[in-house]
Amino acid sequence: MAKKQVVKEVKLQIPAGKATPAPPVGTVLGPSGINLQEFCTKYNDATKDKIGDILPVEITIYEDRTFDFVIKTPPAAFLIKKIAKIKSGSKKGSTEIVATITKAQLKEIAEIKLPDLNCYTVDEAMKIVEGTAKNMGVKVEE
Repeated sequence: MAKKQVVKEVKLQIPAGKATPAPPVGTVLGPSGINLQEFCTKYNDATKDKIGDILPVEITIYEDRTFDFVIKTPPAAFLIKKIAKIKSGSKKGSTEIVATITKAQLKEIAEIKLPDLNCYTVDEAMKIVEGTAKNMGVKVEE
């Protein structure tokens, strides 16, 4: 079988289990000519166990209008807001503390994010996530 020619790669952040052919999915993927309903059905089936989370997805579109997609872990900022139970981070960055999380909660987030981060250990991932938390105005306590 001949190798498929990649035409386009698209990155989107879509709520888990709630993809529809309407915007933003339709506006981004429509011009590429893929079957939007097929994509939405496959995405929703793959993410139905994570409803409520926002998941980044990388979609590879081929010359024959077929596609593959890879679902990534939720963004660190989303996970921090979810665990800290806040709607948004600080408007003033690290100078204003809006919430606190524990080291155990930080480790939990780091373990979730580890496959998508540019590091090898949970301790390294914790440092990356802690930096994100600090910039959001979320303090990490012992």
